[in-house]
Amino acid sequence: MINAKIYRSKDGLIKSFILSGHAGFAKHGEDTVCAGASAVTFGAVNAVLALTKIEPLIEQGEDGGYLRVELPDNLDAPISDKVQLLLEAMLISLQTIERDYGRYIKVSIIN
Repeated sequence: MINAKIYRSKDGLIKSFILSGHAGFAKHGEDTVCAGASAVTFGAVNAVLALTKIEPLIEQGEDGGYLRVELPDNLDAPISDKVQLLLEAMLISLQTIERDYGRYIKVSIIN
């Protein structure tokens, strides 16, 4: 199962997220749940990098199955707004995958 943990600050902003595990929906290379979750998260991270020019801390597992992204503290408001919009869209996409494939992906929001 993929575990997606979204960490929010006291004021409700997404400050980091971790995806870990493998969906187990199909064999390696044919797992559409894993591919969907990967596309959503990597797409969001790439959009943050390209559109905001910030440098989040990014950790990846060597064999896949692990991604951790932590945003820098004290972003100025216009940049923070862009980052949050992109990450909230990522969260909605992950929750949509969870709604349809809940046996293979679990999304948790941690305040």
